[in-house]
Amino acid sequence: MASGADLIVTPAWVEAHLDTVRVIDCSVRFEPRPVGSSIIHSCRDAYLAAHVPGAAYLHMVDDLSDPQGAYAFTLAPQAQIDRVLSAIGVTPDDTIVVYGNPEGTPVAVTRAWWVLTVSGCRDVRIMDGGLARWTAEGRSVSMGEERFTPSVFKGQRDETAVARKAEVAEAIRGDALLINALSPQQHAGTGGAHYGRPGHIPGSTNIPAQDLMDPATGAFAPVEEIRAAFADLSPDRAAITYCGGGIAAAATLFAMKVSGHDRVTLYDNSLLEWSTEPDLPMETGEG
Repeated sequence: MASGADLIVTPAWVEAHLDTVRVIDCSVRFEPRPVGSSIIHSCRDAYLAAHVPGAAYLHMVDDLSDPQGAYAFTLAPQAQIDRVLSAIGVTPDDTIVVYGNPEGTPVAVTRAWWVLTVSGCRDVRIMDGGLARWTAEGRSVSMGEERFTPSVFKGQRDETAVARKAEVAEAIRGDALLINALSPQQHAGTGGAHYGRPGHIPGSTNIPAQDLMDPATGAFAPVEEIRAAFADLSPDRAAITYCGGGIAAAATLFAMKVSGHDRVTLYDNSLLEWSTEPDLPMETGEG
């Protein structure tokens, strides 16, 4: 089971382990809206045109989100995850590598990593730079559908890794640290999309996902820079990451795990839930 910096793997590492790991293209493309959740577009056609040999494709919404959820990207029920992973032949003991292709929005890959990790997959890693780096370094790709022998995936959901509204409200009054993964402009409420009301949850620290993972290429910042971003935070202090809908929050949570912060959870519905409930406090300004 990988931890720390080993959660990030290079294309060279993936190529050397293709016979022993499961690779999944988790690309989707975000179309942001001024208010509310982004519109999500499938990148399955891009996967069919070129993918890492042997890779499967999973869609962040259709496969990994709850179709009956009150919010756009709510974590899918465990039974749905079991069904999806069984269809592509994954078992809980597999080492899984997820990545994105150039057509997609890279941060979605970290959301897929989080969903799989909290749903019973014991060893999930992310390929740095995605398919763009894979091909730029001269590696071959496959086209079309892949065939998989189905498995029987029975995962155990880690409910302790999922923060709920009540826990976030308690964090405002308590010792847990709230971390907003949105941009500084969104955090301050001065620009960018918002999700019902602009700004941030009171008491939040702003550590933007865009500073940890290149929003265009999916390349992570050097590990030393990732660690420096969290240098002022005690690894013993519990933290909750959030954003608009739990996507950018997954990138910041992933980076925290890379830097050795294990007491961190993710507010699944984030501001899509919080900001639309008028009795819940929001602030603007740098905070």
